[in-house]
Amino acid sequence: MKRIQSFSINHNVLVPGIYTSRVDGDAVTYDVRMKKPNAGDYLSNGALHTIEHLFATYARNSRYADSVIYVGPMGCRTGFYLVVRDAVSPEEAIDLVKSSMQFIADFSGEIPGAKPAECGNYREHDLAGAKKEAAAMLEVIRDWTPARLVYPE
Repeated sequence: MKRIQSFSINHNVLVPGIYTSRVDGDAVTYDVRMKKPNAGDYLSNGALHTIEHLFATYARNSRYADSVIYVGPMGCRTGFYLVVRDAVSPEEAIDLVKSSMQFIADFSGEIPGAKPAECGNYREHDLAGAKKEAAAMLEVIRDWTPARLVYPE
């Protein structure tokens, strides 16, 4: 089998940030890397799950909603994939990640989609942890530009 693109990235040099992972036709996958891989510090399951609910809800209700294909966590618990149509420019994708992280960092209230009828693991959420991780990510991406969307080598 062919090696998939995400396994071709050198995780030994990867640091938190936003990267263009791949382009497939009109679909662009962004790697929203919140933790340094293999460094022993990962998103907790509860925080990851809550970020997923809030990030997806925000992105799918943003001005880019019609172009959002997918928002979901990485199995390694170091970040998320954001898949959008190429109608969303790189600058707009960065803006969407920043505004999503701000939304999460500031969020209070009931987590969207976290009731038993809506979620397959509704008990495992950590809003305080999600807010802390989103605030930390905001510091990382504060001055992120399209020129920085390239993976480090």
